[in-house]
Amino acid sequence: MAHDFGLQTASGHLTVSEESKQPYPADVEARFRADAAQVLARYPQKRSALLPLLHLVQSVDGYVTGRGIDLCAEILDLTTAEVSGVATFYTQYKRHPNGEYTVGVCTNTLCAIMGGDEIWEAVSEHLGLGHDETTEDGKITLERVECNAACDYAPVVMTNWEFFDNQTPESTIRLVEDLRSGAVVRPTRGPDRVCTFKEVSRVLAGFPDGRADEGVGAGPASLVGLALAKEQGWTAPEGESSRHRGSSTTNGKPPAGGDGATDASPAGAARGTTMGRTEVTPASDDAKARKAEPAAVRDEADETPAEEETSTRTTGSTPKTTKKKDS
Repeated sequence: MAHDFGLQTASGHLTVSEESKQPYPADVEARFRADAAQVLARYPQKRSALLPLLHLVQSVDGYVTGRGIDLCAEILDLTTAEVSGVATFYTQYKRHPNGEYTVGVCTNTLCAIMGGDEIWEAVSEHLGLGHDETTEDGKITLERVECNAACDYAPVVMTNWEFFDNQTPESTIRLVEDLRSGAVVRPTRGPDRVCTFKEVSRVLAGFPDGRADEGVGAGPASLVGLALAKEQGWTAPEGESSRHRGSSTTNGKPPAGGDGATDASPAGAARGTTMGRTEVTPASDDAKARKAEPAAVRDEADETPAEEETSTRTTGSTPKTTKKKDS
């Protein structure tokens, strides 16, 4: 196999690790190919399986290695450049050895003003790490995260993409020390324990770990709106909105067996936990009227003044042009 790729270090430079290039042992490669075959069977075009296969590489090596890139390229009939381009684009793929636990401190606006910046400074100083750096014992990789998608519990820290809500500098330092000591650590929401980076990578590759039903998916802050609606007897309006919802609700209530609680973490989503239902907001009356009104009879005062304006509509594959005359 050719090895035309680079290993991206925490400092951002491209280097090539000799360890990264070593071929897989025969038994490890055989297991990888067997797992990869299961993943490929889910896709009509095998190149579409690249994302889960990269997670599968991380479940074996702990990061996207050069040998992993070569094997993915061979299995999917891609070039190593194509595989490497994807691996360097998404931040969940690590191009250098990653810690057993990735601790991500949210420093986006809401978490920052609620204490996220203080948490980052305290934990960074405590561990002696900057962004995307790993402790010498290989236990913790520390990251600044733009958003953990849990603003109702700010400030939030994620460990291998499991939620730790309403954190403080002190609680986060305890978290990283518990992780380093090997203690069983339970997230605020989600499974009964935080899994390792390799374990979670296998889940993200599409192999469930049986923990989908552990813990809660949503806490009280996420369910305030639902509780208020139940108290007030509010139901969703009938009509167009109901048609868009389809069978997601019955008389404004969630279907049997669910209360709308979700685990929105990436790991939770991969485990198959209940995800949020989408309701399409109907267009306003004005918007619907404009959509139905022929262009020729619209009030030209509503349009942008112009000496001559051409608007193009497409019906099927044939463009149709309407020319607007001066008023």
